[in-house]
This record gives sequence, structure tokens and C-alpha cells, in this order.
Amino acid sequence: MNLAQAEAIMKKYNQEPFHIQHNQIVSGVMGYFASKHDPQNEEYWRVVGILHDTDFEQYPEAHCVKGVELLQAEGVPDDIIKAAMSHGWGLTETPYQPESFMEKVLFTVDELTGLIGAAALMRPSKSTLDMELSSVKKKFKDKKFAAGCSRDTIRKGAEMMGWELDEVINETLLAMREVEKNAN
Repeated sequence: MNLAQAEAIMKKYNQEPFHIQHNQIVSGVMGYFASKHDPQNEEYWRVVGILHDTDFEQYPEAHCVKGVELLQAEGVPDDIIKAAMSHGWGLTETPYQPESFMEKVLFTVDELTGLIGAAALMRPSKSTLDMELSSVKKKFKDKKFAAGCSRDTIRKGAEMMGWELDEVINETLLAMREVEKNAN
């Protein structure tokens, strides 16, 4: 499956600009991580990222469960479905636990991109391009800020990846800058 096919499937089930943009950002961040850790499979990582929330807009109460059904009906290979739906482990009723490094990255950055994106919107520039790690860390510590972004999931994901929290936050911020630059 290529990225264009995956994006068409995602857009079939998502019409709200916010959800489309979130899937595209996560896909871009996944591509950034792949370029550093698994460059020969960058498109695969991007495909998983673009499909990860396919079901969320229409089926938030069955997130990562209904996604399995939808993606199977679209002919998405089982390995991509497992990888994409594993990001909901512990948060939803998904049957999949993140096992591969790629799945652990998705598990972590899905929540983290939301927090960084919300922090960027609070800046005068509305951008990640001039954001520093210290700014993100400050927002991360404020439990009232972007309260829907699970800090526990981000911490658990960093631990599963074998990375320090600051390293994960910094790399995700750098990845979001690249995504933003490429979008402009």
C-alpha cells in the first residue's frame, strides 16, 4: 500500500479538517522518525501514521476497534492494521499492543503531537518553527494544558522506546518543524 492509497482511505472516513491534519502530521512525524531509524521503510511508517485515526471521527467510542474492521474492508494488509491500531493500547479496547519500534514511536508521538500542536497554537507565531524544547516541557508539566493529551501515555511510550522523555519530546518537535516546513 502506498501513501496516496492510504490517504484516500483516511479521507473517506474523515471530513473534519482537524482530523485530516492530525493524521497528516502524525504521518509526517512517523516519516521523520523512519528517515533516522528505518529509512528503507519510510513510506510504510508514513502509511501507518496516516491510517492510525481512520475511525476516530466517526467512531470515537470504538476507536482502534472499529478501525480494524474499516481497514480490513478497504483491503489494508494486516500488518499495517496492527501497527496503526496498536497506538490505542491501554486507552481503547484495541487487541494490539505496540511491539515493534515503529509501533512504539506511533504510540508515543500520537499524544505528543497533540500537546506540541496545542502549545504551538498558543504562541504568537502559531508555529513550531520558533518553539524550543523548554516551552514544550513547561506545557507538558501543566496538567491543565491540553488535558486530553495523556502524559502517562507519552511517558510510557518513551520508556517502551528506551528513550529519555526529553529526547522523545525534542525529536518530535524537530519532526513537527520539518512537517510544518514541508507544508508551507
